[in-house]
Amino acid sequence: MDKALRWPPHLLGLITPIFTFVSLYLGGWWMISPIVLFLVIYPLLDFVFGKSPPVEPAVEGFPFELIIHFHGLMVPINIAYLLYLITTNSLSGMMLFGIITVGLSTGASGIVTAHELGHRRPKSFSWWLARLDLLSALYLHYTVEHNFTHHKHWARECDPTSSKLGRGFYIHFLQTLPRQIKGAYSARPRDVKIGFALEILLLAGLAMISKYVLAAFLLQAFIAIILLEFTNYMQHHGLTRSMDERGTSQHAWESRHRWSRWTLLELPLHPAHHLKASTQYDKLTTIDDAPQLKYGYYVMFWISLIPPLWHRVMANEIKRNEKSQHSDN
Repeated sequence: MDKALRWPPHLLGLITPIFTFVSLYLGGWWMISPIVLFLVIYPLLDFVFGKSPPVEPAVEGFPFELIIHFHGLMVPINIAYLLYLITTNSLSGMMLFGIITVGLSTGASGIVTAHELGHRRPKSFSWWLARLDLLSALYLHYTVEHNFTHHKHWARECDPTSSKLGRGFYIHFLQTLPRQIKGAYSARPRDVKIGFALEILLLAGLAMISKYVLAAFLLQAFIAIILLEFTNYMQHHGLTRSMDERGTSQHAWESRHRWSRWTLLELPLHPAHHLKASTQYDKLTTIDDAPQLKYGYYVMFWISLIPPLWHRVMANEIKRNEKSQHSDN
């Protein structure tokens, strides 16, 4: 594919926020359909579309900028519309599916956007949009922790987001949350205090509107956080380096599965992101010597929920990667 035409497949990622809004608008059983789409059909499409060949940096940046900012703007729009529906219709059984749908969209579309835009110039429109998306998930400390702790210590034991081989997702989730807050506070205490203050004010305002509105917002945020922490859990799992060892492409997992790449803003090209964090997502490339995930992100999510299966898959991939490295040397 011509480099200048690399952006059209990334329009597929906009299905996530747009379909979320449409399902809320149609209501009823339609609010279940995005859950089926995200958790069932997307993993199947990861298989169907398979892996891409090596990826070169894109030439045209403007279409990519429009795509990512549309993702970011749809996060508060979907949440606001959800909360509006709850104030007018209360919290029905079907509305619970709408909350889950919005949470999945906030995680898969919003926090992925915030990860990318959080590396942009501070105080720029893109940076503020990242902050708005993170506020929507009660995770304002993320940019601080990610930029100042994770990118310094990725794949080291002291990194709160990296997971060692054999650690299950559920244990990791419980450990990483307080460790990330602690790491962010150690790096920039003032920013974290301001973030927590804003989040408390937001929750207080929602509680004044309705307890159902508050509950809905908290649930969608929790679902988004689960998706974020699954991504953190997976991206360096079992890949370790010492405190005096320089980070290389060998310390982050890459996935070339097309559907994951197209719908998650090239997040699966994670080794290239770590080698130069300021590289925008459309300029990320594949790295041949980086360890490769067996499946795309959508499939790996389901596997992570079954720790024995996850351990077996990842242990085999670690062995395969080590064997490949030895053969190359």
